[in-house]
Amino acid sequence: MSPDPLSATFSALADPTRRAILARLALGETSVTKLAEPFEMSLPAVSKHLKVLERAGLIARGREAQWRPCRIQPDALKGVDDWLESYRRLWEERLDRLEEYLRVLQAKESKESKRGRKK
Repeated sequence: MSPDPLSATFSALADPTRRAILARLALGETSVTKLAEPFEMSLPAVSKHLKVLERAGLIARGREAQWRPCRIQPDALKGVDDWLESYRRLWEERLDRLEEYLRVLQAKESKESKRGRKK
């Protein structure tokens, strides 16, 4: 059974080499050879990373004669963004409630300290 798309994306992003490859591809499409240059690994090892990224839908590879350009798939991270957005909203709501609670506490303390000074 293959993992769901979100799990495949997170699994692909878990590796720092694959994240570095994506960062490079965010600048524009390029060849596997160019992608491999900054890494101390063989072309077959880079190709394995590319296959993981491709299976997760994060990149696409083409074929133009001898050149095999790789390019990022910009919409591929939408699922991650949607998933994170639900948690972002949850935490923003919780922090808003905490902020309101702290305001109430501070107002209460302020009233009590003013009453204490009047005596």
